[in-house]
Amino acid sequence: MLILLPPSEGKAAEGDGPKLALGRLSFPALTSAREKALDALTALVHGPEDEALAVLGLTPGQAGELRRNQVLRTAPTLTAGDLYTGVLYDNLALPALSAAARRRAQRSVIVFSGLWGVLRLSDRVPPYRLSMGVRLPPLGGLAAYWRQPLTEALAEQATGVIIDMRSSTYAQAWQPGSRAVTVRVLREAGGARTVVSHMAKATRGAVARSLLESGENPRTPKRLAALLADLGHVAELGPAPRDGRPWTLDIVVPA
Repeated sequence: MLILLPPSEGKAAEGDGPKLALGRLSFPALTSAREKALDALTALVHGPEDEALAVLGLTPGQAGELRRNQVLRTAPTLTAGDLYTGVLYDNLALPALSAAARRRAQRSVIVFSGLWGVLRLSDRVPPYRLSMGVRLPPLGGLAAYWRQPLTEALAEQATGVIIDMRSSTYAQAWQPGSRAVTVRVLREAGGARTVVSHMAKATRGAVARSLLESGENPRTPKRLAALLADLGHVAELGPAPRDGRPWTLDIVVPA
């Protein structure tokens, strides 16, 4: 089982560990691509401030994010599991997982990143700001930039299903095909169902937590849906996909 997560804009303010060592991050095949992305971001944020803010999609009030990006090579690091603090990660609640579930999380969870490509939860990086949706000079759109390196680095991952909790922006960076199950969150009210966004982050975090605590390793989409139902979620698996596309699994939540 492999669980794919997006990062979060919300991050811890600072680390307390050693400075960045790219060669020690997981997926070492990505080191060269990470170096280029880091060099490009560093060059951007040491240039004109108004240009850097525009490229990164930040307001003048967020100029502190530029200063954070200026010291990425020397700033103290922390683990990815401690770095991300958004709604999804609040509901995943990594520190509160059982010891067995934390070990499973280290093996099973991969976090996608516009700067690092992908990270394991134990990887140590400094706080940063760079979305996968950015067009970073001279690399261009980051989802397209990372697609080939990630396809090669992740080709042999997962013996069971790949559970895709990513947002669409991060999903563009790697498409695992029919091995994957894309998790959607629907809200049901008055007999009608609608796709939700903010609530979806909380629900995906809760689903990931349930899977990690279950101790199970579902090897097919059907077994995944049945497992989530057993764990108390309303889970509905869509029809078998065609042309190598991922499966779709709907998690239905009340209004």
